[in-house]
Order: sequence, then C-alpha cells, then structure tokens
Amino acid sequence: MANPLTPDVLLDPVVLTRALVDIESVSRDEKAIADCVEDVLSKAGHLSVRRLGNTVMARTRLGREQRVILAGHLDTVPVNGNLPSTVVDDLIYGCGTSDMKSGVALALHLAVTLPDPRYDVTYLFYEAEEIESEFNGLNLVAQEHPKWLRADLAVLLEPTFGAVEAGCQGTVHALVRTTGRRAHTARSWRGTNAIHAVGEVLRRLDDYRARTVTIDGCTYREGLSAVRIAGGVAGNVVPDACEVEVNLRFAPDRSEKDAAEHLRKVFDGFDLEITDSAPGAMPGLDAAPAAEFLTTIGVEPAAKLGWTDVARFAALGIPALNYGPGDPSLAHAPDEHVEIGKIRDGAATLYRWLAP
Repeated sequence: MANPLTPDVLLDPVVLTRALVDIESVSRDEKAIADCVEDVLSKAGHLSVRRLGNTVMARTRLGREQRVILAGHLDTVPVNGNLPSTVVDDLIYGCGTSDMKSGVALALHLAVTLPDPRYDVTYLFYEAEEIESEFNGLNLVAQEHPKWLRADLAVLLEPTFGAVEAGCQGTVHALVRTTGRRAHTARSWRGTNAIHAVGEVLRRLDDYRARTVTIDGCTYREGLSAVRIAGGVAGNVVPDACEVEVNLRFAPDRSEKDAAEHLRKVFDGFDLEITDSAPGAMPGLDAAPAAEFLTTIGVEPAAKLGWTDVARFAALGIPALNYGPGDPSLAHAPDEHVEIGKIRDGAATLYRWLAP
C-alpha cells in the first residue's frame, strides 16, 4: 500500500489529521501507522530516526543548548463505526480525531517542515497508550533506550482543547473488604451480613472531604470514589464477604506511598488492598522552555485533572506539559471529533514557539 502521508499532506496539519485518522491503529495494531510515520521521517534529512516496536523516535542534532520533546501516541481505542473520517463544517469526525491524532499531526507536520528549530527537538510517536502500562511505548523506551527521553521539557500532545494543562493527578485503586458469617436468610440472625457492613465504608466515602491543592498557580482537586461493589452468594444466603473498589485521584504533591497511607487512614479498621497506582506529575513550569512556551501561548496554565503520560516524564526528572487541539471530553466517544480551527491554531502556536 502506498503511504498516504505524501509531501503535500504533510504540509497541511488539517489534511494530515484526516490521513492519520484514516489509518486504523487500535492498540496493539499500530504497525501500519508506525511504518508510514517512520517512512516520512526517514526521508527528512535533518532528522535521526530510530524505532522500537511500533514506537518511532526522530530528533534533530543541531547542538542547541536545550532539547524539548514533542510526544504523541499512535494508538486509539477500538473503532465504533467512526471510520473513515468525515468533515462537517469546521469539524473532523472519526476515531482518534481528538485523542490524539490531531496532536500527532501537529508534531509530524513540524518534524518535516521545521528543519532548524530554536531548540533541538525529539519527536516521539509511540504505541499502546490506551491499554496496560506493560505495552506502553514510552514505558518500553524508558526501559530499553532511556537516552531517547533526555530533554529539558516534554510537551505531550494530549487533548486539552488548546489550553495548557500542567502536570497531572496521581491515581490509586484499592479494595476495601468486609467479612461476616454465612447463614440461611430464613435464620438471618444466625449470620453476620458482610454487605451490611459495607454501610460504614460508604458512610466514610459520603463524609469524605477532598483536598484542593494549588501548586505553581495550578489548582488540583482530589477525589475519592467508590467505583464497584461485589458481594453475595445466593438469593437465600447471608453473605460472608463483600468488597468495595475505590479510586483516589490525588494531587502531585503526594507520592504514591503517601496516597496509599491516606487511604489506610480513611478506611482504618477495614482490610484494604492496593491493587494499582500511578504517580502524579508536578507542573514543571519553572523550566525555561516551559516559561517561553507559556509566553507564546499567552494563557494561564491549568492543572491536569486526570492521569497522562506526563507522569512518565516527571518520573525521569523531565518537566512536562499537556497541550493539544482535541477536546478531552470527546475522547473515546462514538462522535469523537476535533475543530479544524483548533488544529490550525495549535500548529501556529507550536511554530511560533519553536521557530528560530
């Protein structure tokens, strides 16, 4: 198949967005799009290109004093009757338009059209962001080629609707368990109902007052929620076990350890098991390239309420921001779309920031 990412397509980030969307790339099936991206980057003489699996890295080597990263994931969630892309007025519809092929289009457009940026730039187009961390392209690069990730600032082109969202929340999932004693429901007084005991867990959740934390002018609001309850044996049995899955979204001034200890205090007296966690990321606004980027965009940054791969950069000591044309509220939706004007504005903003 001929590469649809032709030179003419690469010159226009809007046309490029549609071309990228029309290359189906559900997680774990990114080879076709990675092949196309690698092909066009390899033809740009000013870039050094490497590949790991279906993650493609390209970088300039101009001897600049500072290096920045533009990163975007190539994969999407499963298609939901929303391919190929369509255009209605000022909107491009299709799987991945918002999350995040419009952002990828900005990076790919700049990679091939801006040979002499004011910083050295590393472009990362990576696989498997939408699924388990073990497959994530950034995670694999950090393990096998950490030098690819060395930089003074990373900009992750996640959907932010043209705003700058700094850092991100951390997240912890845990199971809170209650126990009881089985009995026939006809003689329920002989048992102890583990589901009834969950009432105290839910009361503590209802009484919980989340912190609001401001860091570098960005306000992170924490949240603790029950997301699943499982229990019960049969319709005529008093249950002897029940568990509530809870999710804490925490501000980046807490570590994962701090967050886990906080949960144990909230549910003191109950059996609690941490099942999954990921750290947050501090805003990183004191990095010189970040300050220059904020001056270019001309808006105040906001806190990222959610988790993104900026946390992977932060864990390596690299300040990172979220910035992209897509609307995050449309990610993964069957009517996912992106505004053409946001793509053009994003391309112009990044060009003003990076052009010498």
